[in-house]
Amino acid sequence: MRRLGALALLFVATAAPAFAQADANLVRAAKELVFDKKYAEARTAWQQILAGATGSEAETAAYWVARCSESLGENERALREYGQFLDRKPADRALAEEARTSRVGLATKLVRNGQRQYLAVLTAALSDPNKTVRYYAALQLGSLGKDVGQPAVPTLKEILAKEKDEDLVERAKLMLLRLDPSALAEAHPAPAPAPRASALPAARAASWIRVRVYQRGAKDPEVSINLPLGLAELVYKSLPDDTRKELKLKGYDADNFWERLKKLGPTEILSIDGKDGERVQIWLE
Repeated sequence: MRRLGALALLFVATAAPAFAQADANLVRAAKELVFDKKYAEARTAWQQILAGATGSEAETAAYWVARCSESLGENERALREYGQFLDRKPADRALAEEARTSRVGLATKLVRNGQRQYLAVLTAALSDPNKTVRYYAALQLGSLGKDVGQPAVPTLKEILAKEKDEDLVERAKLMLLRLDPSALAEAHPAPAPAPRASALPAARAASWIRVRVYQRGAKDPEVSINLPLGLAELVYKSLPDDTRKELKLKGYDADNFWERLKKLGPTEILSIDGKDGERVQIWLE
């Protein structure tokens, strides 16, 4: 959808009189080459326009030079060219947002390929004044793994606190679950857990999964996780079809598992005492 929006802007941003200085035939040819996906030729055409352009005309040409490089898979070059476009302080906010978002996506690809120096692009984008760029940066950074994704946690929590888009919120929840389950629990505060689930009244429905891990002789848990049951259900039901079929062959029905589990109400699921004195407790509340 973002790409279609940018292509639509191509007609608006390059229409007369914005390109009064450039050769009209060259501008028309550059646009046609983009739509024909002849990106190498299109980049050359936009570079020719850029060489003799000023003002908004130069800004738009610089943007499309970078877009062509990105479409050609030249990630480092595109990242650099988007930066050069943004250095012009473009007046077109839509193109500027597109460029900053593209830089996030490109930096993510480069980090995945082992070029960790581009993590700085992602962490910087977490402070972007535009929330679209900021949120996209948090989701992309989080996708790179727990070891580098921690800076994204505050922005992911911001999504949960402020956004109404259900898809965006669920994506943020899943990312927090991957990066820091305790942060997810903080974003969904719950009543203080009871000492033992067996003491809870069975009349009400369960809504939380509690996990506690105690070291030998410790009164306070070393690991404490409070996970909304609905989120755990979402993760479970998002299993690939092949995995769900495999579970079903083993006697686990993914479609009905959570309904049966919730009907149990607050109850202890598991309590294990290890040979070295450690204890693991899991219960519904």
